[in-house]
Order: sequence, then C-alpha cells, then structure tokens
Amino acid sequence: MSTALATYWPDLLLLYTAFALAVVSPGPSNMVIMATAMNAGRAPALALAAGVTAGSFTWGLLSAAGVSALIAAHAGALAAIRLLGGAYLLFLGWRAARSALSKDAAAVAAGASASDPLGRLVLRGYLMHLTNPKAILGWISIIAIALPANAPGTLLAAILAGCLMISLTSNSSYALVFSTPPMVAAYRKARRWIETALAGFFLFAGVKLLLARL
Repeated sequence: MSTALATYWPDLLLLYTAFALAVVSPGPSNMVIMATAMNAGRAPALALAAGVTAGSFTWGLLSAAGVSALIAAHAGALAAIRLLGGAYLLFLGWRAARSALSKDAAAVAAGASASDPLGRLVLRGYLMHLTNPKAILGWISIIAIALPANAPGTLLAAILAGCLMISLTSNSSYALVFSTPPMVAAYRKARRWIETALAGFFLFAGVKLLLARL
C-alpha cells in the first residue's frame, strides 16, 4: 500500500463497510438472484449476479467520471430511469404472481429458468441494475464523500476495486447459498408462498419507485 493511500485507509474501511451493508441488504437485485438460484440452479443465478455486479461497477465508473452526477442533476433523465426501473419491478411482480397462481412447480417466477442462455441472464442482471436510480445516487454519494479534492488516483482505484469485490462476493454468495439442496428443497415445498411474497415485494417496490420523488 502506498503512503498516499494509507492516509485514506480509515475512510476506505468506513466506506467499504457502508457499501457492504447496502449490498447485502435485501433488494430487487438480490431477490431476483435468490429466486433464480432456488428455481433454476447455481449457474443461472451466478450469471445474473455477474450482470448485477457489472451494472454496479458501471455506475461506479460513471460516477467517478462525473457522468451520473449530470444524470442526477437532470430531472428528465433521472425520471426516465425511475420509470424504467419501476416498470421492470412491476413486471417482475406480475411474473411472480402468475407463477404463484400456477400449479406447475417448474413455473418461473421473478427469476429465470435453467434453459435461459447464460449470456442473456448476464445482460438481464446488468440492465436491471442500470435502471436502478438508487444505485446512481448511492455511487454519487460514495464518490462525493470518499473522494476529496486533489485525491490521488490510487484512492479512486481502491474505491472502485474494493466495491467491485464486495459487490461480486455478496451477489455470488446469494447465488451459491440459495442454490444448495436444502434451499432448493425448501423452495419446492413452499414455492407458492415464496413467489407470493416475491410478488408482493416487487409490486410494492415498483409502485414506491414510480411514486417516489428523487
């Protein structure tokens, strides 16, 4: 570790902790990864996790470049992203509700099926995170707080690399844990209840996002 970066290490630890708590907290992306892991298996869930992580890292890069700050300052652009994100959450809620009402145990809820191409799942996770306005504002806050004026380039690299690893670890952990045999067995037994809960979560989150004033 360079001497310049060591000066900022306490702030970096605080930032990493806050980012980790935000990432592991249940949200739309985590819920989709969880549902996919239980319903479709480990590989599809890991593909979604990779896409979500890539989406988060993209907003990190754009925040560092100042682009997302311009988006947040432009009410029209942020409103459009909010509408897209809210509509997608409502779509996920509709899919989960449809699956909950189905008698077919193999029905796909808010996640994905094992037959979906992995590349498409990566793209789905990526686009899902790109339409999350909270991710934009969260990264702007991180960059604004942890990147003071005249900070060395190594600090920005440490912020992006550290948050990338935290995001990848968290999202992959959801995919790995919820694709284990006990979790899959529990899902099959309580499929309708789980998908009903997912439907309620996504519908509530979608309506809240569409009505929120960001």
